[in-house]
Amino acid sequence: MKPCKFNKSLIFASLTCLMIALTVVGCSDSDKEKEVAKAPVHTVFNPFDHSKDEPVTPTEKHKFHDVFAAQCVARELKNSANIEEDTVRFTKSCECVTTYMLKDLTDEEVEKFLSEHENPRSLQIKYNSAAYHCAQQQPIDKGFKSYAPPAVKKEEGFFSRFF
Repeated sequence: MKPCKFNKSLIFASLTCLMIALTVVGCSDSDKEKEVAKAPVHTVFNPFDHSKDEPVTPTEKHKFHDVFAAQCVARELKNSANIEEDTVRFTKSCECVTTYMLKDLTDEEVEKFLSEHENPRSLQIKYNSAAYHCAQQQPIDKGFKSYAPPAVKKEEGFFSRFF
């Protein structure tokens, strides 16, 4: 590699660039600063700031409870073979799920569900958690309780009948 040689034109170009940079940085207009300070402050929309939102009333939460439970039952009955019996069973389980979800439901989730007809991802996560909780609360039907296996018969051979 060749060592870098400094010639007169390189030194002159670097000094010129340095002087221009210092001159541009040193220039300022104080009138613009006063105008900027007088301008009204525009706030940027922050989707995570809910301090100015209206709180959800208990009436809206009750409406959420009714609408969500009805949707849950309709979704479960969609593929049902025996609608009369399954309606009672699914109504009970959907009420359990909805009641469990109301414990930690946020105002934004209720608003999105009722007014915008959206199911946010957080609502789906809470639904899965509530469904798991309610499934754990219900006893498991193990069939007939008086069921006993058939008695094992002794094998009889041909000669055991005679002796």
